[in-house]
Amino acid sequence: MSFNTFGRVFRFTSWGESHGPALGAVVDGCPPGIALSEADIQPFLDKRRPGTSKFTTQRQEPDQVRILSGVFEGRSTGTPISLMIENVDQRSKDYSEVAKAYRPGHADYSYDAKYGFRDYRGGGRSSARETAARVAAGAVARAVIPEVEILAYVVEIGGDAIDRDNFEVAQIGKNPFWCPDEAAAGRWEKLVDEARLAGSSLGAVVECVATGVPAGWGAPLYAKLDSELAAAMMSINAVKAIEIGAGFEAARLRGEQNADPMRPGSNAPAFLANNAGGVAGGISTGQPVVCRVAFKPTSSILTPVETITRDGEATEIVTKGRHDPCVGIRGVPVVEAMMALVLADQKLLHRAQCG
Repeated sequence: MSFNTFGRVFRFTSWGESHGPALGAVVDGCPPGIALSEADIQPFLDKRRPGTSKFTTQRQEPDQVRILSGVFEGRSTGTPISLMIENVDQRSKDYSEVAKAYRPGHADYSYDAKYGFRDYRGGGRSSARETAARVAAGAVARAVIPEVEILAYVVEIGGDAIDRDNFEVAQIGKNPFWCPDEAAAGRWEKLVDEARLAGSSLGAVVECVATGVPAGWGAPLYAKLDSELAAAMMSINAVKAIEIGAGFEAARLRGEQNADPMRPGSNAPAFLANNAGGVAGGISTGQPVVCRVAFKPTSSILTPVETITRDGEATEIVTKGRHDPCVGIRGVPVVEAMMALVLADQKLLHRAQCG
């Protein structure tokens, strides 16, 4: 069985392929009466849209969303919300060589091993194009959690990290990297452009912060807020790791350093640190929920790489076409969407159990 649905109460199913006529999502479990229109969804798709700078794929997709069901007179009806995004700029001929040999780093071989058949045009379902559907569904999820503000940004590209002392929220929307450090964004222009011109690619780390999450969302064991976040982020194409709060750094700290001390607050504890990333025992603490997501370098590159054909013969492959030199850049709105989808689901799960 292949799993194309995510969530427990607030669920979405994505459908479509990179080079098919369209792709989209069906969102189920959305409460009725939520104000929702295509105009509420489109800004998030525009943030992810390809072809916006020389640092992203030059595939030209308007990514205009259509709501086909589940909304009447500007409000959700409580029935499935169907979202569709047309593909208009496919170039399947770019993948003629991919039909004959496997691209290392891609899912070509593993898909073939599982199904005995694969859609080689852009990778089919394994293409990052599928994430457009997630971003559309994530916009619906945001409407369910208006009390929460979600912001993601790139903190590292190609091993070059931002300086936290230079962090400015206002800078995030002023550069093509969604970078909060103006100096780092300037360095990354050269770094990414050099990789692009060399026919190579770079990895990136995206940080995401959700503020306004009340204490109590999540569950103690098998629906932990942090484990649900980990599953959500790891399901994104090209993601290879996730950290919650201090993450791996927590393993290098002593107990007194890693603890998040509390003092009396007006209506809730006043935390003096947030190494837990806003989650303790699988349940939100009321602090900002913080995670970092690592994207590998784009596997589609012009540098020749050793591989084998479908018949098992040794060869080399060069992946032609239009590809992101750093897929993590456009991963920012996708990470935000998955954060929203998890939090919307956890809000409804909490309401179902605790009222």
